Amino acid sequence: MTVLVVSGTGTEIGKTIVTAAVAAAFRDRRVAVLKPAQTGLDPGMPGDVAEVARLAGSHVTAVELARYPEPLAPETAARRSGLAPVRPYEVAEAAQKLATDHDLVLVEGAGGLLVRFDAEGSTLADAARLMGAPVLVVVPAGLGTLNVTALTAEALRARGLTCPGVVVGSMPAEPDLAARCNVEDLPVSAGAPLLGCVPAGAGALPPAEFRTRAPSWLAPELGGHRREPTGSARG
Repeated sequence: MTVLVVSGTGTEIGKTIVTAAVAAAFRDRRVAVLKPAQTGLDPGMPGDVAEVARLAGSHVTAVELARYPEPLAPETAARRSGLAPVRPYEVAEAAQKLATDHDLVLVEGAGGLLVRFDAEGSTLADAARLMGAPVLVVVPAGLGTLNVTALTAEALRARGLTCPGVVVGSMPAEPDLAARCNVEDLPVSAGAPLLGCVPAGAGALPPAEFRTRAPSWLAPELGGHRREPTGSARG
């Protein structure tokens, strides 16, 4: 696994913090984080890749391909700003270039898997297919997550893309009944194992503490040592 795409079932569910946690867990590797399209920020403001580097450490190379000021889907934001959209081949080329001198390249999407990049309807899934990269899916913990997780997994399978697993992006300190049950049921909906649970508020931790704790949130497949309950999907 040289390139890993980090997508999700929606927006504001913890993709950036999960990306940072994976980067921190692989602290002994050369890690690059690529953000194809950053929306909702003016030039000069720190974006998602800067936050990953801040939390994960100096071993992270942070790259952003395009930035649009309005907090919208990339295609809409690009169109309204008059700026060029990001194309899947540009994402693939940038990731492949980074992969030549990094052990792991994390490509963090914007919003969900099928958010449009351009007027032709290109998506992060198209970029993943060009790269031949697996797609890690970040999901919310609570009620409703099983349906959107199943839909995302179905979209990945329909495109011939591999999902190594799912990660809960923000697990409450005191999860309700739905969240507790979802920890067991998410692998069934995804058809892939649960590879981690990142606690709510993790992004507010001091970076040194974040780096120390990150491996405990993630399964060995993501550089961590979390062992339960990450098992495989039930029949």
